[in-house]
Amino acid sequence: MTKFKYMVFMSALLLVAACSSEVKQVEFDGEVIISGKLENFPEGNLVLSKYLDNSVEVVDTLEVTNNGKFEYTLSIEGPSFYELDLYGEKQVRLALYEEDVTIDYDFDNEESLVLSGSFDTEQIHKVDELSQEYQEEINNLNSEYYEALSAKDEDAVKAIQKKALELESNHANKVKSTINSMNGSFAALAAVGMLNPRNDFSYIDSLVTELDKKYPENKMIVGLKQQLDEMRALSIGQPAPEISLPNPEGDVVSLSDFKGKYVLIDFWAAWCKPCREENPNVVRLYNEYKDKGFEVLGVSLDRSKDAWVKAIEDDNLTWTHISDLKYFNSEAAATYKINAIPATYMVDPEGKIIAKDLRGPSLENKLKEIFQ
Repeated sequence: MTKFKYMVFMSALLLVAACSSEVKQVEFDGEVIISGKLENFPEGNLVLSKYLDNSVEVVDTLEVTNNGKFEYTLSIEGPSFYELDLYGEKQVRLALYEEDVTIDYDFDNEESLVLSGSFDTEQIHKVDELSQEYQEEINNLNSEYYEALSAKDEDAVKAIQKKALELESNHANKVKSTINSMNGSFAALAAVGMLNPRNDFSYIDSLVTELDKKYPENKMIVGLKQQLDEMRALSIGQPAPEISLPNPEGDVVSLSDFKGKYVLIDFWAAWCKPCREENPNVVRLYNEYKDKGFEVLGVSLDRSKDAWVKAIEDDNLTWTHISDLKYFNSEAAATYKINAIPATYMVDPEGKIIAKDLRGPSLENKLKEIFQ
């Protein structure tokens, strides 16, 4: 605000879609009812908050009767995301528009949460489950990574890095599968944040276009469209913007000078530890494929020429290097929307972007795909 058995799920989805379609023929009156039943609840309050662009704003406190029941009428103008905080012990995200929602929960049973009535809220609950599952996998992988680093086990570190790339790819596929199952619900907007727009630009662009047709003038969608328009020039399949900067000798070198070859634009810096750790892998692959039409254009975000040149020599980086020594204020960094490094773009012989953020195994696999 980023699974089911197939036959069973599809049957349920068709039923929900039919019911939803029938309900939405009735003109929305601008109000939804949030109600439910709580068991074994502690002392405190139910706090309803609304997600804004970059913050969360408290809307109201909900009253709960002695038998645990509550009901609240909320006025809304359009599809919106909310959070209901249950006594500070559990937070429930809500996607509200046109349909009332019922929330049942037993505080003695963490798995007892039941959301019903609102198809959109049911969808955002699936997003939250997917996010939690991914976070647990990432945490486990991070633990393995730091253990391997402590043991100075380079093979284990490389294996974990490869596993991380596979995990990211598998997660993106799960996210897209979940979005595709939502039948056009605006709750898909809560899942978009789990996708990397550099890798899944076309998918996100298509999704936002469809949601815009269903929910015209929605502020969240309008904001996403603006962001996508800014990124469109750097999406896969687009011509790579020109870069022209001086090399260490002071001669200006341009990306277009390499037309006819596959070029990895490598944004890095001498002070960037992950960049320096990746350099041996790029050196190995450059030496393997440079005679087949592969080039690397190193674009440094250093401030010091001495540090830049020393890192080139120390890491044995024999490809072309350029920099205006302006850190993240570099002209090239601004053109390519670089706000973190390492970052890479792969450009084909015609000068079109064909891949982004290639590192480690992903770079090796892409080069094998191209040249073998």
